Parts: sequence; structure tokens; C-alpha cells
Amino acid sequence: MTGRRLPPPWLGPLLGRLDTARAADFSTLPVPTSGGRESAVLVLFGEEPDVGPDVLVLQRAATLRNHAGQPAFPGGATDPGDTDATATALREANEEVGLDPESVTVLAHLPKLWIPISDFLVTPVLGWWHRPHPVHPREPAEVAHVARLPVAELVDPANRLRVRHPSGWIGPAFAARGMLVWGFTAGVLAAVLEMGGWARPWPRDRVVDLPPTNAVPAPSAGTDPADELTGN
Repeated sequence: MTGRRLPPPWLGPLLGRLDTARAADFSTLPVPTSGGRESAVLVLFGEEPDVGPDVLVLQRAATLRNHAGQPAFPGGATDPGDTDATATALREANEEVGLDPESVTVLAHLPKLWIPISDFLVTPVLGWWHRPHPVHPREPAEVAHVARLPVAELVDPANRLRVRHPSGWIGPAFAARGMLVWGFTAGVLAAVLEMGGWARPWPRDRVVDLPPTNAVPAPSAGTDPADELTGN
């Protein structure tokens, strides 16, 4: 990719920690040795003056049949023409929110994770948005909103909580900019913020029921109910 830029110093601790990261640092679910559909998401960090570091998140349209209204990283299933996880993540981000792939410096691939409910094998791709530009939903029927969530707001103890799915599953969540980020996306965010040295102590006994508008079909026992990928 052309236009590669050195990441800012504040990403240094995270990049150093990723050298020894394992899938277990992001999820309690073991990755199967076979099967699964290859997928990727883009965990894209940028920076705005007077705001600081942020991460790009989209919100699905409320009219979707599955996972309506859920925030997620840009991403989706691998196409036959994709050469690797980077190609998948950047292609999906372009299709969903109009992200220019040349504005991104890819820094690392995080460990592959498994989402049992959809049988996706997801590679989170960490990127530095060295040349930010306006983004917007390219398909309003699928993506309702795009936001850059400031790291300072995500780690604010007042914005952190855990949510309880109707199945009984409980997982991390973030309330920021009118979004309730939970499930797969929140799990990856929580781990990345911890590894980057940004996380602050927060009341882990703050547990709320997942609002009905965010509910997904209950998973089978022992699985994660969140399928944060685009359904394609």
C-alpha cells in the first residue's frame, strides 16, 4: 500500500503489547482448528485536535433483519478476490462508509477470533488513519451512522458497563456518543484499550439488561451472542 506513515507515539504501547497477544486475551472462546468462514474487521485509530485518539465505529440500520441498530467495526466476510485480512477489512470499510484505503496505514493483524453464532473466523486488522477524511454510510439501508468514538470517552468510568443478554450471557459494553457498543466489538475494544495503557478502573458490578432493540437471537450454551459483522 502506498502512503504508509509512522504511527504516533501514543500507539507504541499497544503495538508493543500485540507482539505477545493471544486469542485468549480477546475472547474466552477457543478458535476451532477447522471450519469457519474467514472474515476481517478494521480497528481504525485516528486523532483529532483537541479531542485526541479515537476509533471508527459504524451503527447498523434499525431496519435490518439481523443485528439491527448494533454498533460494529467496519468489516465483513472475505471475498474470493481478497488477498488477505487487510484486503477484506479495507474493502469492506470502503463499501460501508467510503473509507479511502490509501488513507490508512495497516499496523498489525490481531489474533484470529471465532464467533460461533455465525461461524465467522474474524481477524481484527489494526490501522492508523494517517489521513482522516469525511466518512458516511454508503448504503443507508445497511449502515445508519458512522462515528469516531474518542478514546477518552470510551475509558471514562461513567461510560463503561456490562450488559446482560436474555440468554444470561454478560459481557463488556461502552456508552458513548449515543451508542451502546457491546458484544464482539466491545470485547475487542476492551482488550485493545487495556493493552494500550488507556483503561481506567471502572465499576464492574454495573450490569444492565440489553435493551430489546439491541437483542439478538439467544446463542446456544457457552457461545457469545454477538455477531458484529456485516451479513454478507
